[in-house]
Amino acid sequence: MTQRVALYLQDAHDLRKGLEYVRYAEERGFEAVWQAESRLVRDAIVPMAAYAAVTEKLKVGSGVINNWTRNIGLLASTFLTLDDLAQDRIICGIGAWWDPLAKNVGIDRKKPLTAMKETVTVLKRLLNMERVTFDGEFVHVNGIELDVVHGRREPRNVPIYIGATGDQMMEMTGEIADGVVMNYCVPPEYNFKALDLLKEGAKKAGRDFDAIDRPQLIVCSVDLDHDKAIDTTRELLCQYLAQQPHIAKASGVSTEVVQQIQSILGWPATHEQIAQAKHLVPVDLIERITASGTPEEARRKVAQYCENGCTCPILYPVGGDVKLLIDTFAQK
Repeated sequence: MTQRVALYLQDAHDLRKGLEYVRYAEERGFEAVWQAESRLVRDAIVPMAAYAAVTEKLKVGSGVINNWTRNIGLLASTFLTLDDLAQDRIICGIGAWWDPLAKNVGIDRKKPLTAMKETVTVLKRLLNMERVTFDGEFVHVNGIELDVVHGRREPRNVPIYIGATGDQMMEMTGEIADGVVMNYCVPPEYNFKALDLLKEGAKKAGRDFDAIDRPQLIVCSVDLDHDKAIDTTRELLCQYLAQQPHIAKASGVSTEVVQQIQSILGWPATHEQIAQAKHLVPVDLIERITASGTPEEARRKVAQYCENGCTCPILYPVGGDVKLLIDTFAQK
């Protein structure tokens, strides 16, 4: 199976171990590594810089940061700095975040489409080294630019990908973004509707749909023991279904199952609570919305997402032997 393939790291691994994994992924022909930033646990930018510093060809993406907590000037200068470290290898993946987390830190995610559109519009212009004045509902800048004195003054090649889940955000991504980071914990057939929405957005903007990259996060638990791989994934899904209801909705999980899990898990969830609730996650759901099992089973499932429009699987190793996962999907 020769194809583009990427690695996804969140917070399950020691950061220095992560450096070892990304170097190994580059050796084995992976195209990119994407670093998560979702819960209040691990910032994406620091690991991205570390990954960029220890690799030569691997692309490094944020998968995804949110558009609410970094001022637009800081956001642009951050990605300019990353591009200084790894020229033409940085990808800005950005998403609309989610509640209740955003609300719990004092952010009112009103008009998420407008806020995202303004962020992407101004960020693109700043990274193009333009002087920008913009007075929107959420972004207000007056004659600012990335005022590089020492270094490269040319426009930066930092593509912007939106981590879209909802229908309207997916359609807008087709209008304004270089790519979409399609979500995980969804069945392969989810992609059909997502692609239709992207096409609709591209059509509105007069864009070529095929020019919109479509990497997809895929939960991937690989173990030589099928049952062990399944059990590892069960623990992850238990947390995600309770804490990120938008993913549960996209996965087609019943409200009853979600409510049962939520009644047991606190915030943040403890190991004891997860152990108590994980039996509520059915095996058929695990097999439907993740690539979990033996290496051959995982490859077959990932191939389904690719057949349904994913251009580059971004594999999320939820536990076990990460190097086995890398070897399972190695391109060289």
